[in-house]
Amino acid sequence: MSVRKANALWNGTLKEGKGEMKFSNYTGPFSYVSRFEEGTGTNPEELVAAAHAGCYSMFLAALISGEGLNPKSVETTTKVTLGKDDKGPCVTNILLDTTVNCEGLSQEKFDELSVAAKEGCPISRLYDGGTAKIELDAKLVG
Repeated sequence: MSVRKANALWNGTLKEGKGEMKFSNYTGPFSYVSRFEEGTGTNPEELVAAAHAGCYSMFLAALISGEGLNPKSVETTTKVTLGKDDKGPCVTNILLDTTVNCEGLSQEKFDELSVAAKEGCPISRLYDGGTAKIELDAKLVG
């Protein structure tokens, strides 16, 4: 299977610092303000939302196609809520809001497949049950 990578560079303190994220054809800024307030740039939770929306849409389209149907469109908006627990900041909720246009797909089959996609897409599985082994290669320089 494939291995994808992204890079983030942070310079400075949490509140005054600034960072840049890079992956594929994207390079963009992120900051304390773009993460915890309302400011220019992206943030990790927004990127999680984008990844989950894309993964879920593709997985649901695959499940619908597996039923011999041809989905015209699967559009998903994902809202990721950043909250806090006793260990600190954490993602407390992920809402997948999807709309499907597919001729011949019954409401009953749609309900079944949309839940199966929520439970089976790789990003959902990563968050709900933790399928990924997280490794660390940490270096201190300077």
